[in-house]
Amino acid sequence: MIFLLEYDRPTRRTLLFKTFKDEQRRVAQDERLQLELELSAQGLLLDCEGILLEALDEQHLRRS
Repeated sequence: MIFLLEYDRPTRRTLLFKTFKDEQRRVAQDERLQLELELSAQGLLLDCEGILLEALDEQHLRRS
């Protein structure tokens, strides 16, 4: 599974948590790019970031 997260560095909070199937990798990458563009347009790239992570499932992701 692929996970898209938006992370707020100052507050150390996850603002977005979205799950994609492995075969949706391209969709996940496109959504991450769109998120980064929106953050950049709002001047928030220093405080927030969009990241993609991969794990077997959410439980494995949270454990790591």
